[in-house]
Amino acid sequence: MDFEQRVRETFHFLHNQAEVSWEEHKTTRYIASLLRESGCKVTTFNDCTGVIGEYGNFDGTLPVIGVRADMDALWQEVNGTFQANHSCGHDAHMAMVLGLLWKLEENPDLKHQVAVKFIFQPAEETCTGALKMVEKQVVDNVDYLYGIHLRPAQEISLGTASPAIIHGAVKMYNAEIKGSDAHGARPHLNHNAIEIGAQIVNMLSNIHLDPNVPHSAKMTNFHAGGRSTNIIPGNATFSLDLRAQNNEAMQELEQQAQSIFRVLEQLYDIEINVTNIDGAAAAKTNDEAIGIMNKAINEALGEGFSHSPLVTPGGDDFHYYTIERPAIKATMLGLGCDLKPGLHHPNMTFDESALMKGVEILYQAVLQTYQQ
Repeated sequence: MDFEQRVRETFHFLHNQAEVSWEEHKTTRYIASLLRESGCKVTTFNDCTGVIGEYGNFDGTLPVIGVRADMDALWQEVNGTFQANHSCGHDAHMAMVLGLLWKLEENPDLKHQVAVKFIFQPAEETCTGALKMVEKQVVDNVDYLYGIHLRPAQEISLGTASPAIIHGAVKMYNAEIKGSDAHGARPHLNHNAIEIGAQIVNMLSNIHLDPNVPHSAKMTNFHAGGRSTNIIPGNATFSLDLRAQNNEAMQELEQQAQSIFRVLEQLYDIEINVTNIDGAAAAKTNDEAIGIMNKAINEALGEGFSHSPLVTPGGDDFHYYTIERPAIKATMLGLGCDLKPGLHHPNMTFDESALMKGVEILYQAVLQTYQQ
């Protein structure tokens, strides 16, 4: 089997073995076996998914390069059936990072000249996996950290890449409305949780922050009532997705959302309880890491095929690594791959020829780092 075929077949295998956040057990075992086959020192965890592979010379004489791939899939409806689905490209990210390992193996002399830590991280979609890896001290000895993410066709074209993705901040709320039910013929005896949910939607749309900072707030899930249609539900659960391009705007957005909850509690004598908050901070960029990745793109794709850093309202917990460990020099590669119709679309597709471009850029990033 040739190199490209191996990367593509690995991608397809991972695509068909999609697992949601914190349930990536088969994926962890599969990747651990591949890392061992390539001579890596492998670390797994008793209390969570995820796997780490160390390749090269870790005697302390070389800077350590971390390369991170996210592992989890989304849970979404695909052609009428809810299932785990890799519609964000994490299957491709894992295949490309494994491809980097295999490319390093092709030159046995490099094993003594590099120290590369392959970080296969769980639970990016819930924005909790990176913090768990920090807790596990995975990046404590990492000097440079590189990530990679497929980009939609409307952002950058196939055959180009960006040396940095400037993600915004994201917060995902799960909450509940607590009231009491009433008979359908006696609407004066309670407050309809569905109508309160509609008010939350309307009030969120009236939040106005600095228009120069992209931001949004929307309800993404709502459930109230049961099988009996003659009951006015007093209870409901809902989810919110909050986005802002910087952390300061996110703080203001959260404050206004919380104010909406408090106003409606007082107005309707109900409770609105936040049961869980996940999220990711906005990107903190590093010029040195971006410069290295820019050189890598030029080496891999040719001069003129490096796009400027991408500013996106999307979020990624990758940036928690540098927030928690500020000494790490990090950037995330944005890979043009003709991805359509868009990330998180249940039938997302991309041009698989981009897989080898991603491998080559990551390989050049390793080489360029040690030439610094």
